[in-house]
Amino acid sequence: MRRINAILKNNIFTDILNNIEKAEKTRIYCRHGIDHLFDTARICYIINLENGYGFDKEIIYAAALLHDIGRYEEYKNNISHNEASGKIADEILFKCGFSELEKKIIVEAIFSHREIKEDISLGALLYKGDKLSRKCFFCEAEDKCYWSEDKKNFGINLY
Repeated sequence: MRRINAILKNNIFTDILNNIEKAEKTRIYCRHGIDHLFDTARICYIINLENGYGFDKEIIYAAALLHDIGRYEEYKNNISHNEASGKIADEILFKCGFSELEKKIIVEAIFSHREIKEDISLGALLYKGDKLSRKCFFCEAEDKCYWSEDKKNFGINLY
């Protein structure tokens, strides 16, 4: 997990995460801070293990930690966060020692993590983990949330 620790200490990652936290300080809906990122990573890893998908742990954690890093660009410049996240992730992954192939796999998953997929891909895994990490059943803003009812988690869900 050396490269994951490098992501967590990367200046680009920490600076952007701080900007996201500031931008979401008064947000009543789900936030996109480190807790969400780690929840997503852990859920993805559990699904991976339980289903025998065979994705590498560092690849899963890298994708999950970086999948929403473009949120600040979305807030600031109205750029789709998955596109911004993929571009930012590419630079961070390079600085943290990921190979070109690993970067390609991770960035493609980040680009597609908002699309519903039924295949066994890292993007599909990231989509599931991202959605399952949301605690709608415990959210004070659930009745105001723009998510459709079928996307909301009203209890502990299994994939």
